[in-house]
Amino acid sequence: MGEFTGKVAFITGAAHGQGRAVALALAAAGADIAALDVGKQIEYPAYDFGSSADLDTLKAEVEALGTKCVTFAADVRDDAAVTRAVEGTIAALGRIDILFNNAGICAYAKVDEMTDDEWNAMIDINLKGPFNVTRRAVPYMKQNGGGVIINNSSVMGLRGGNRLSHYTASKWGLTGLTKAWAIELAPANIRVVSIHPTGVNTPMNDGLAAMEGKTPIEIAEASAGNLLPVPWVESEDVAHMVLYLASDKARYVTGAQFVLDAGLLSV
Repeated sequence: MGEFTGKVAFITGAAHGQGRAVALALAAAGADIAALDVGKQIEYPAYDFGSSADLDTLKAEVEALGTKCVTFAADVRDDAAVTRAVEGTIAALGRIDILFNNAGICAYAKVDEMTDDEWNAMIDINLKGPFNVTRRAVPYMKQNGGGVIINNSSVMGLRGGNRLSHYTASKWGLTGLTKAWAIELAPANIRVVSIHPTGVNTPMNDGLAAMEGKTPIEIAEASAGNLLPVPWVESEDVAHMVLYLASDKARYVTGAQFVLDAGLLSV
């Protein structure tokens, strides 16, 4: 019996990177997994978002750990698709106890060169997406007598970022949603927290660097923000934090922000 046996985790952006690491870690600890990912290239940003095949391999890996997995190829901006995924999770797995709002994008743009489409895509995926998923999942959490929502923000949800005004706005907005939802949902025994990683070694990190015509390590060295001598943290580091926050060890933790920043915010 694992720590999360009998629990169901709904994870967005689950096919790779941080979402995949969290899905596998929760499954290894006994949770059944509902994995949602766009599973295709979208119009912005122009880096690789993988394919629905990534969801298939995730499902196989989760099931090899002895737990159940249902997958949904859906865009978090599409409320109808999100609703179908949440309802499909309830039909297949019976409940939602843990929601990890992880799906997100990042790209550089100068404020005086940013297009409406770039601004709208960033805000709609990074901010409206978590809203869409949360409002559809919360009624089922209430039926279960509670749960936990973990929003994957960023260090840029606590500070500013150069050529990242749309990204920063979306992540500060997610921090604000965390605060508001924690207040609203506490009477229903639903905890809400946000996490704030520094750069993470993921395919998105690679894609973002490629858009700049650089390597990920060149981007990390140019920013030179981490106090600890590491260019980034790993997806598994994020997973460790999420497992703690989702567990009963953190049963009285809500409305708070948790940094995984290698010291970046200390300066």
